Amino acid sequence: MGKVRVSAYSISVDGFGAGSDQSLEHPLGVRGETLHGWAFETKTFRTMFGKEGGSTGVDEGFAARSMQGLGAWIMGRNMFAHSRGDWSDDGWKGWWGDTPPYHCPVFVLTHYARPPIEMEGGTIFHFVTQGPEEALRLAREAAGDRDIRIGGGAETIRQYLTLGAIDEAHLAISPVVLGKGESLFAGLDLPALGYTVGQQVLGENATHIVLTRQ
Repeated sequence: MGKVRVSAYSISVDGFGAGSDQSLEHPLGVRGETLHGWAFETKTFRTMFGKEGGSTGVDEGFAARSMQGLGAWIMGRNMFAHSRGDWSDDGWKGWWGDTPPYHCPVFVLTHYARPPIEMEGGTIFHFVTQGPEEALRLAREAAGDRDIRIGGGAETIRQYLTLGAIDEAHLAISPVVLGKGESLFAGLDLPALGYTVGQQVLGENATHIVLTRQ
């Protein structure tokens, strides 16, 4: 059985994983894109979006590992769509175009059922209404001996940390402050949940912290 992990999840110095007021114009919330500057500069992420070049240092090492060995993803609805409430018939299939970067089954937590969406490149979005534990069960079945990546947003990661389901969480602390937004650590007592800092590395454009569960 593979690991359940958070990888390359960017947060601000003041602990926010996304800006406030997510919308179609601001997919990551207002100023949320500033959290990901370290990733956008890496070879891995530039290649993912059809660009050339990119950094090959410490940040790139973490970016590359974040996409390796994955058999399934889990994400919250906010990471899939800007809309709220019942699904509308607007043809929305995610933020990533016809070929999303996942290339495996993706389980989207939602309160509103809808049929799976099969995309190019091996990505299939499944919409799970029975909660995070059921999504994890389905992801384990799909992933086999490969890893499951908890993709966000902050509330989704908090749920799995609270369940003690995450084996390791790589957080990239970007040198920005947001002041408000989606707080990753709100209501969490990480030591009580069994999490400690297993690794800390200074990258070119972010500080990388890996939390491990004892």
